[in-house]
Amino acid sequence: MGLFNAIMGNASEVSTEKIANEFEPILIQGEHIEIAFKVIRDMFVFTNKRLILVDKQGLTGSKVDYQSIPYSSIKKFSKESAGLMDLDADLKIWITGEAAPIKKQFGKNDNINAVYKILSQHILK
Repeated sequence: MGLFNAIMGNASEVSTEKIANEFEPILIQGEHIEIAFKVIRDMFVFTNKRLILVDKQGLTGSKVDYQSIPYSSIKKFSKESAGLMDLDADLKIWITGEAAPIKKQFGKNDNINAVYKILSQHILK
């Protein structure tokens, strides 16, 4: 992850091999990580079954909240950018029963289209 993206809070792709051990205890049989992104200490992880939001809390990040969102609970999603010269893009995901969307910011070189495609594949079956 680039230092500038980390400072700005932009999401960068994380190797699924690097995080496999951390998530192995919470994945069910037949579930696997498809792609993951990190925003400073927090992550959002897309599996073949759900979206897992990881919120590392406190100064040391020793307390971790794992929020599981089944794809069936996602009612809509969007990506927004200002065009070719835009330095970043925003991903918004609306969850059933929640008024405000989950928002994540991607840097210019981060692959928001991969996330959008994964969401499309799971939601638009």
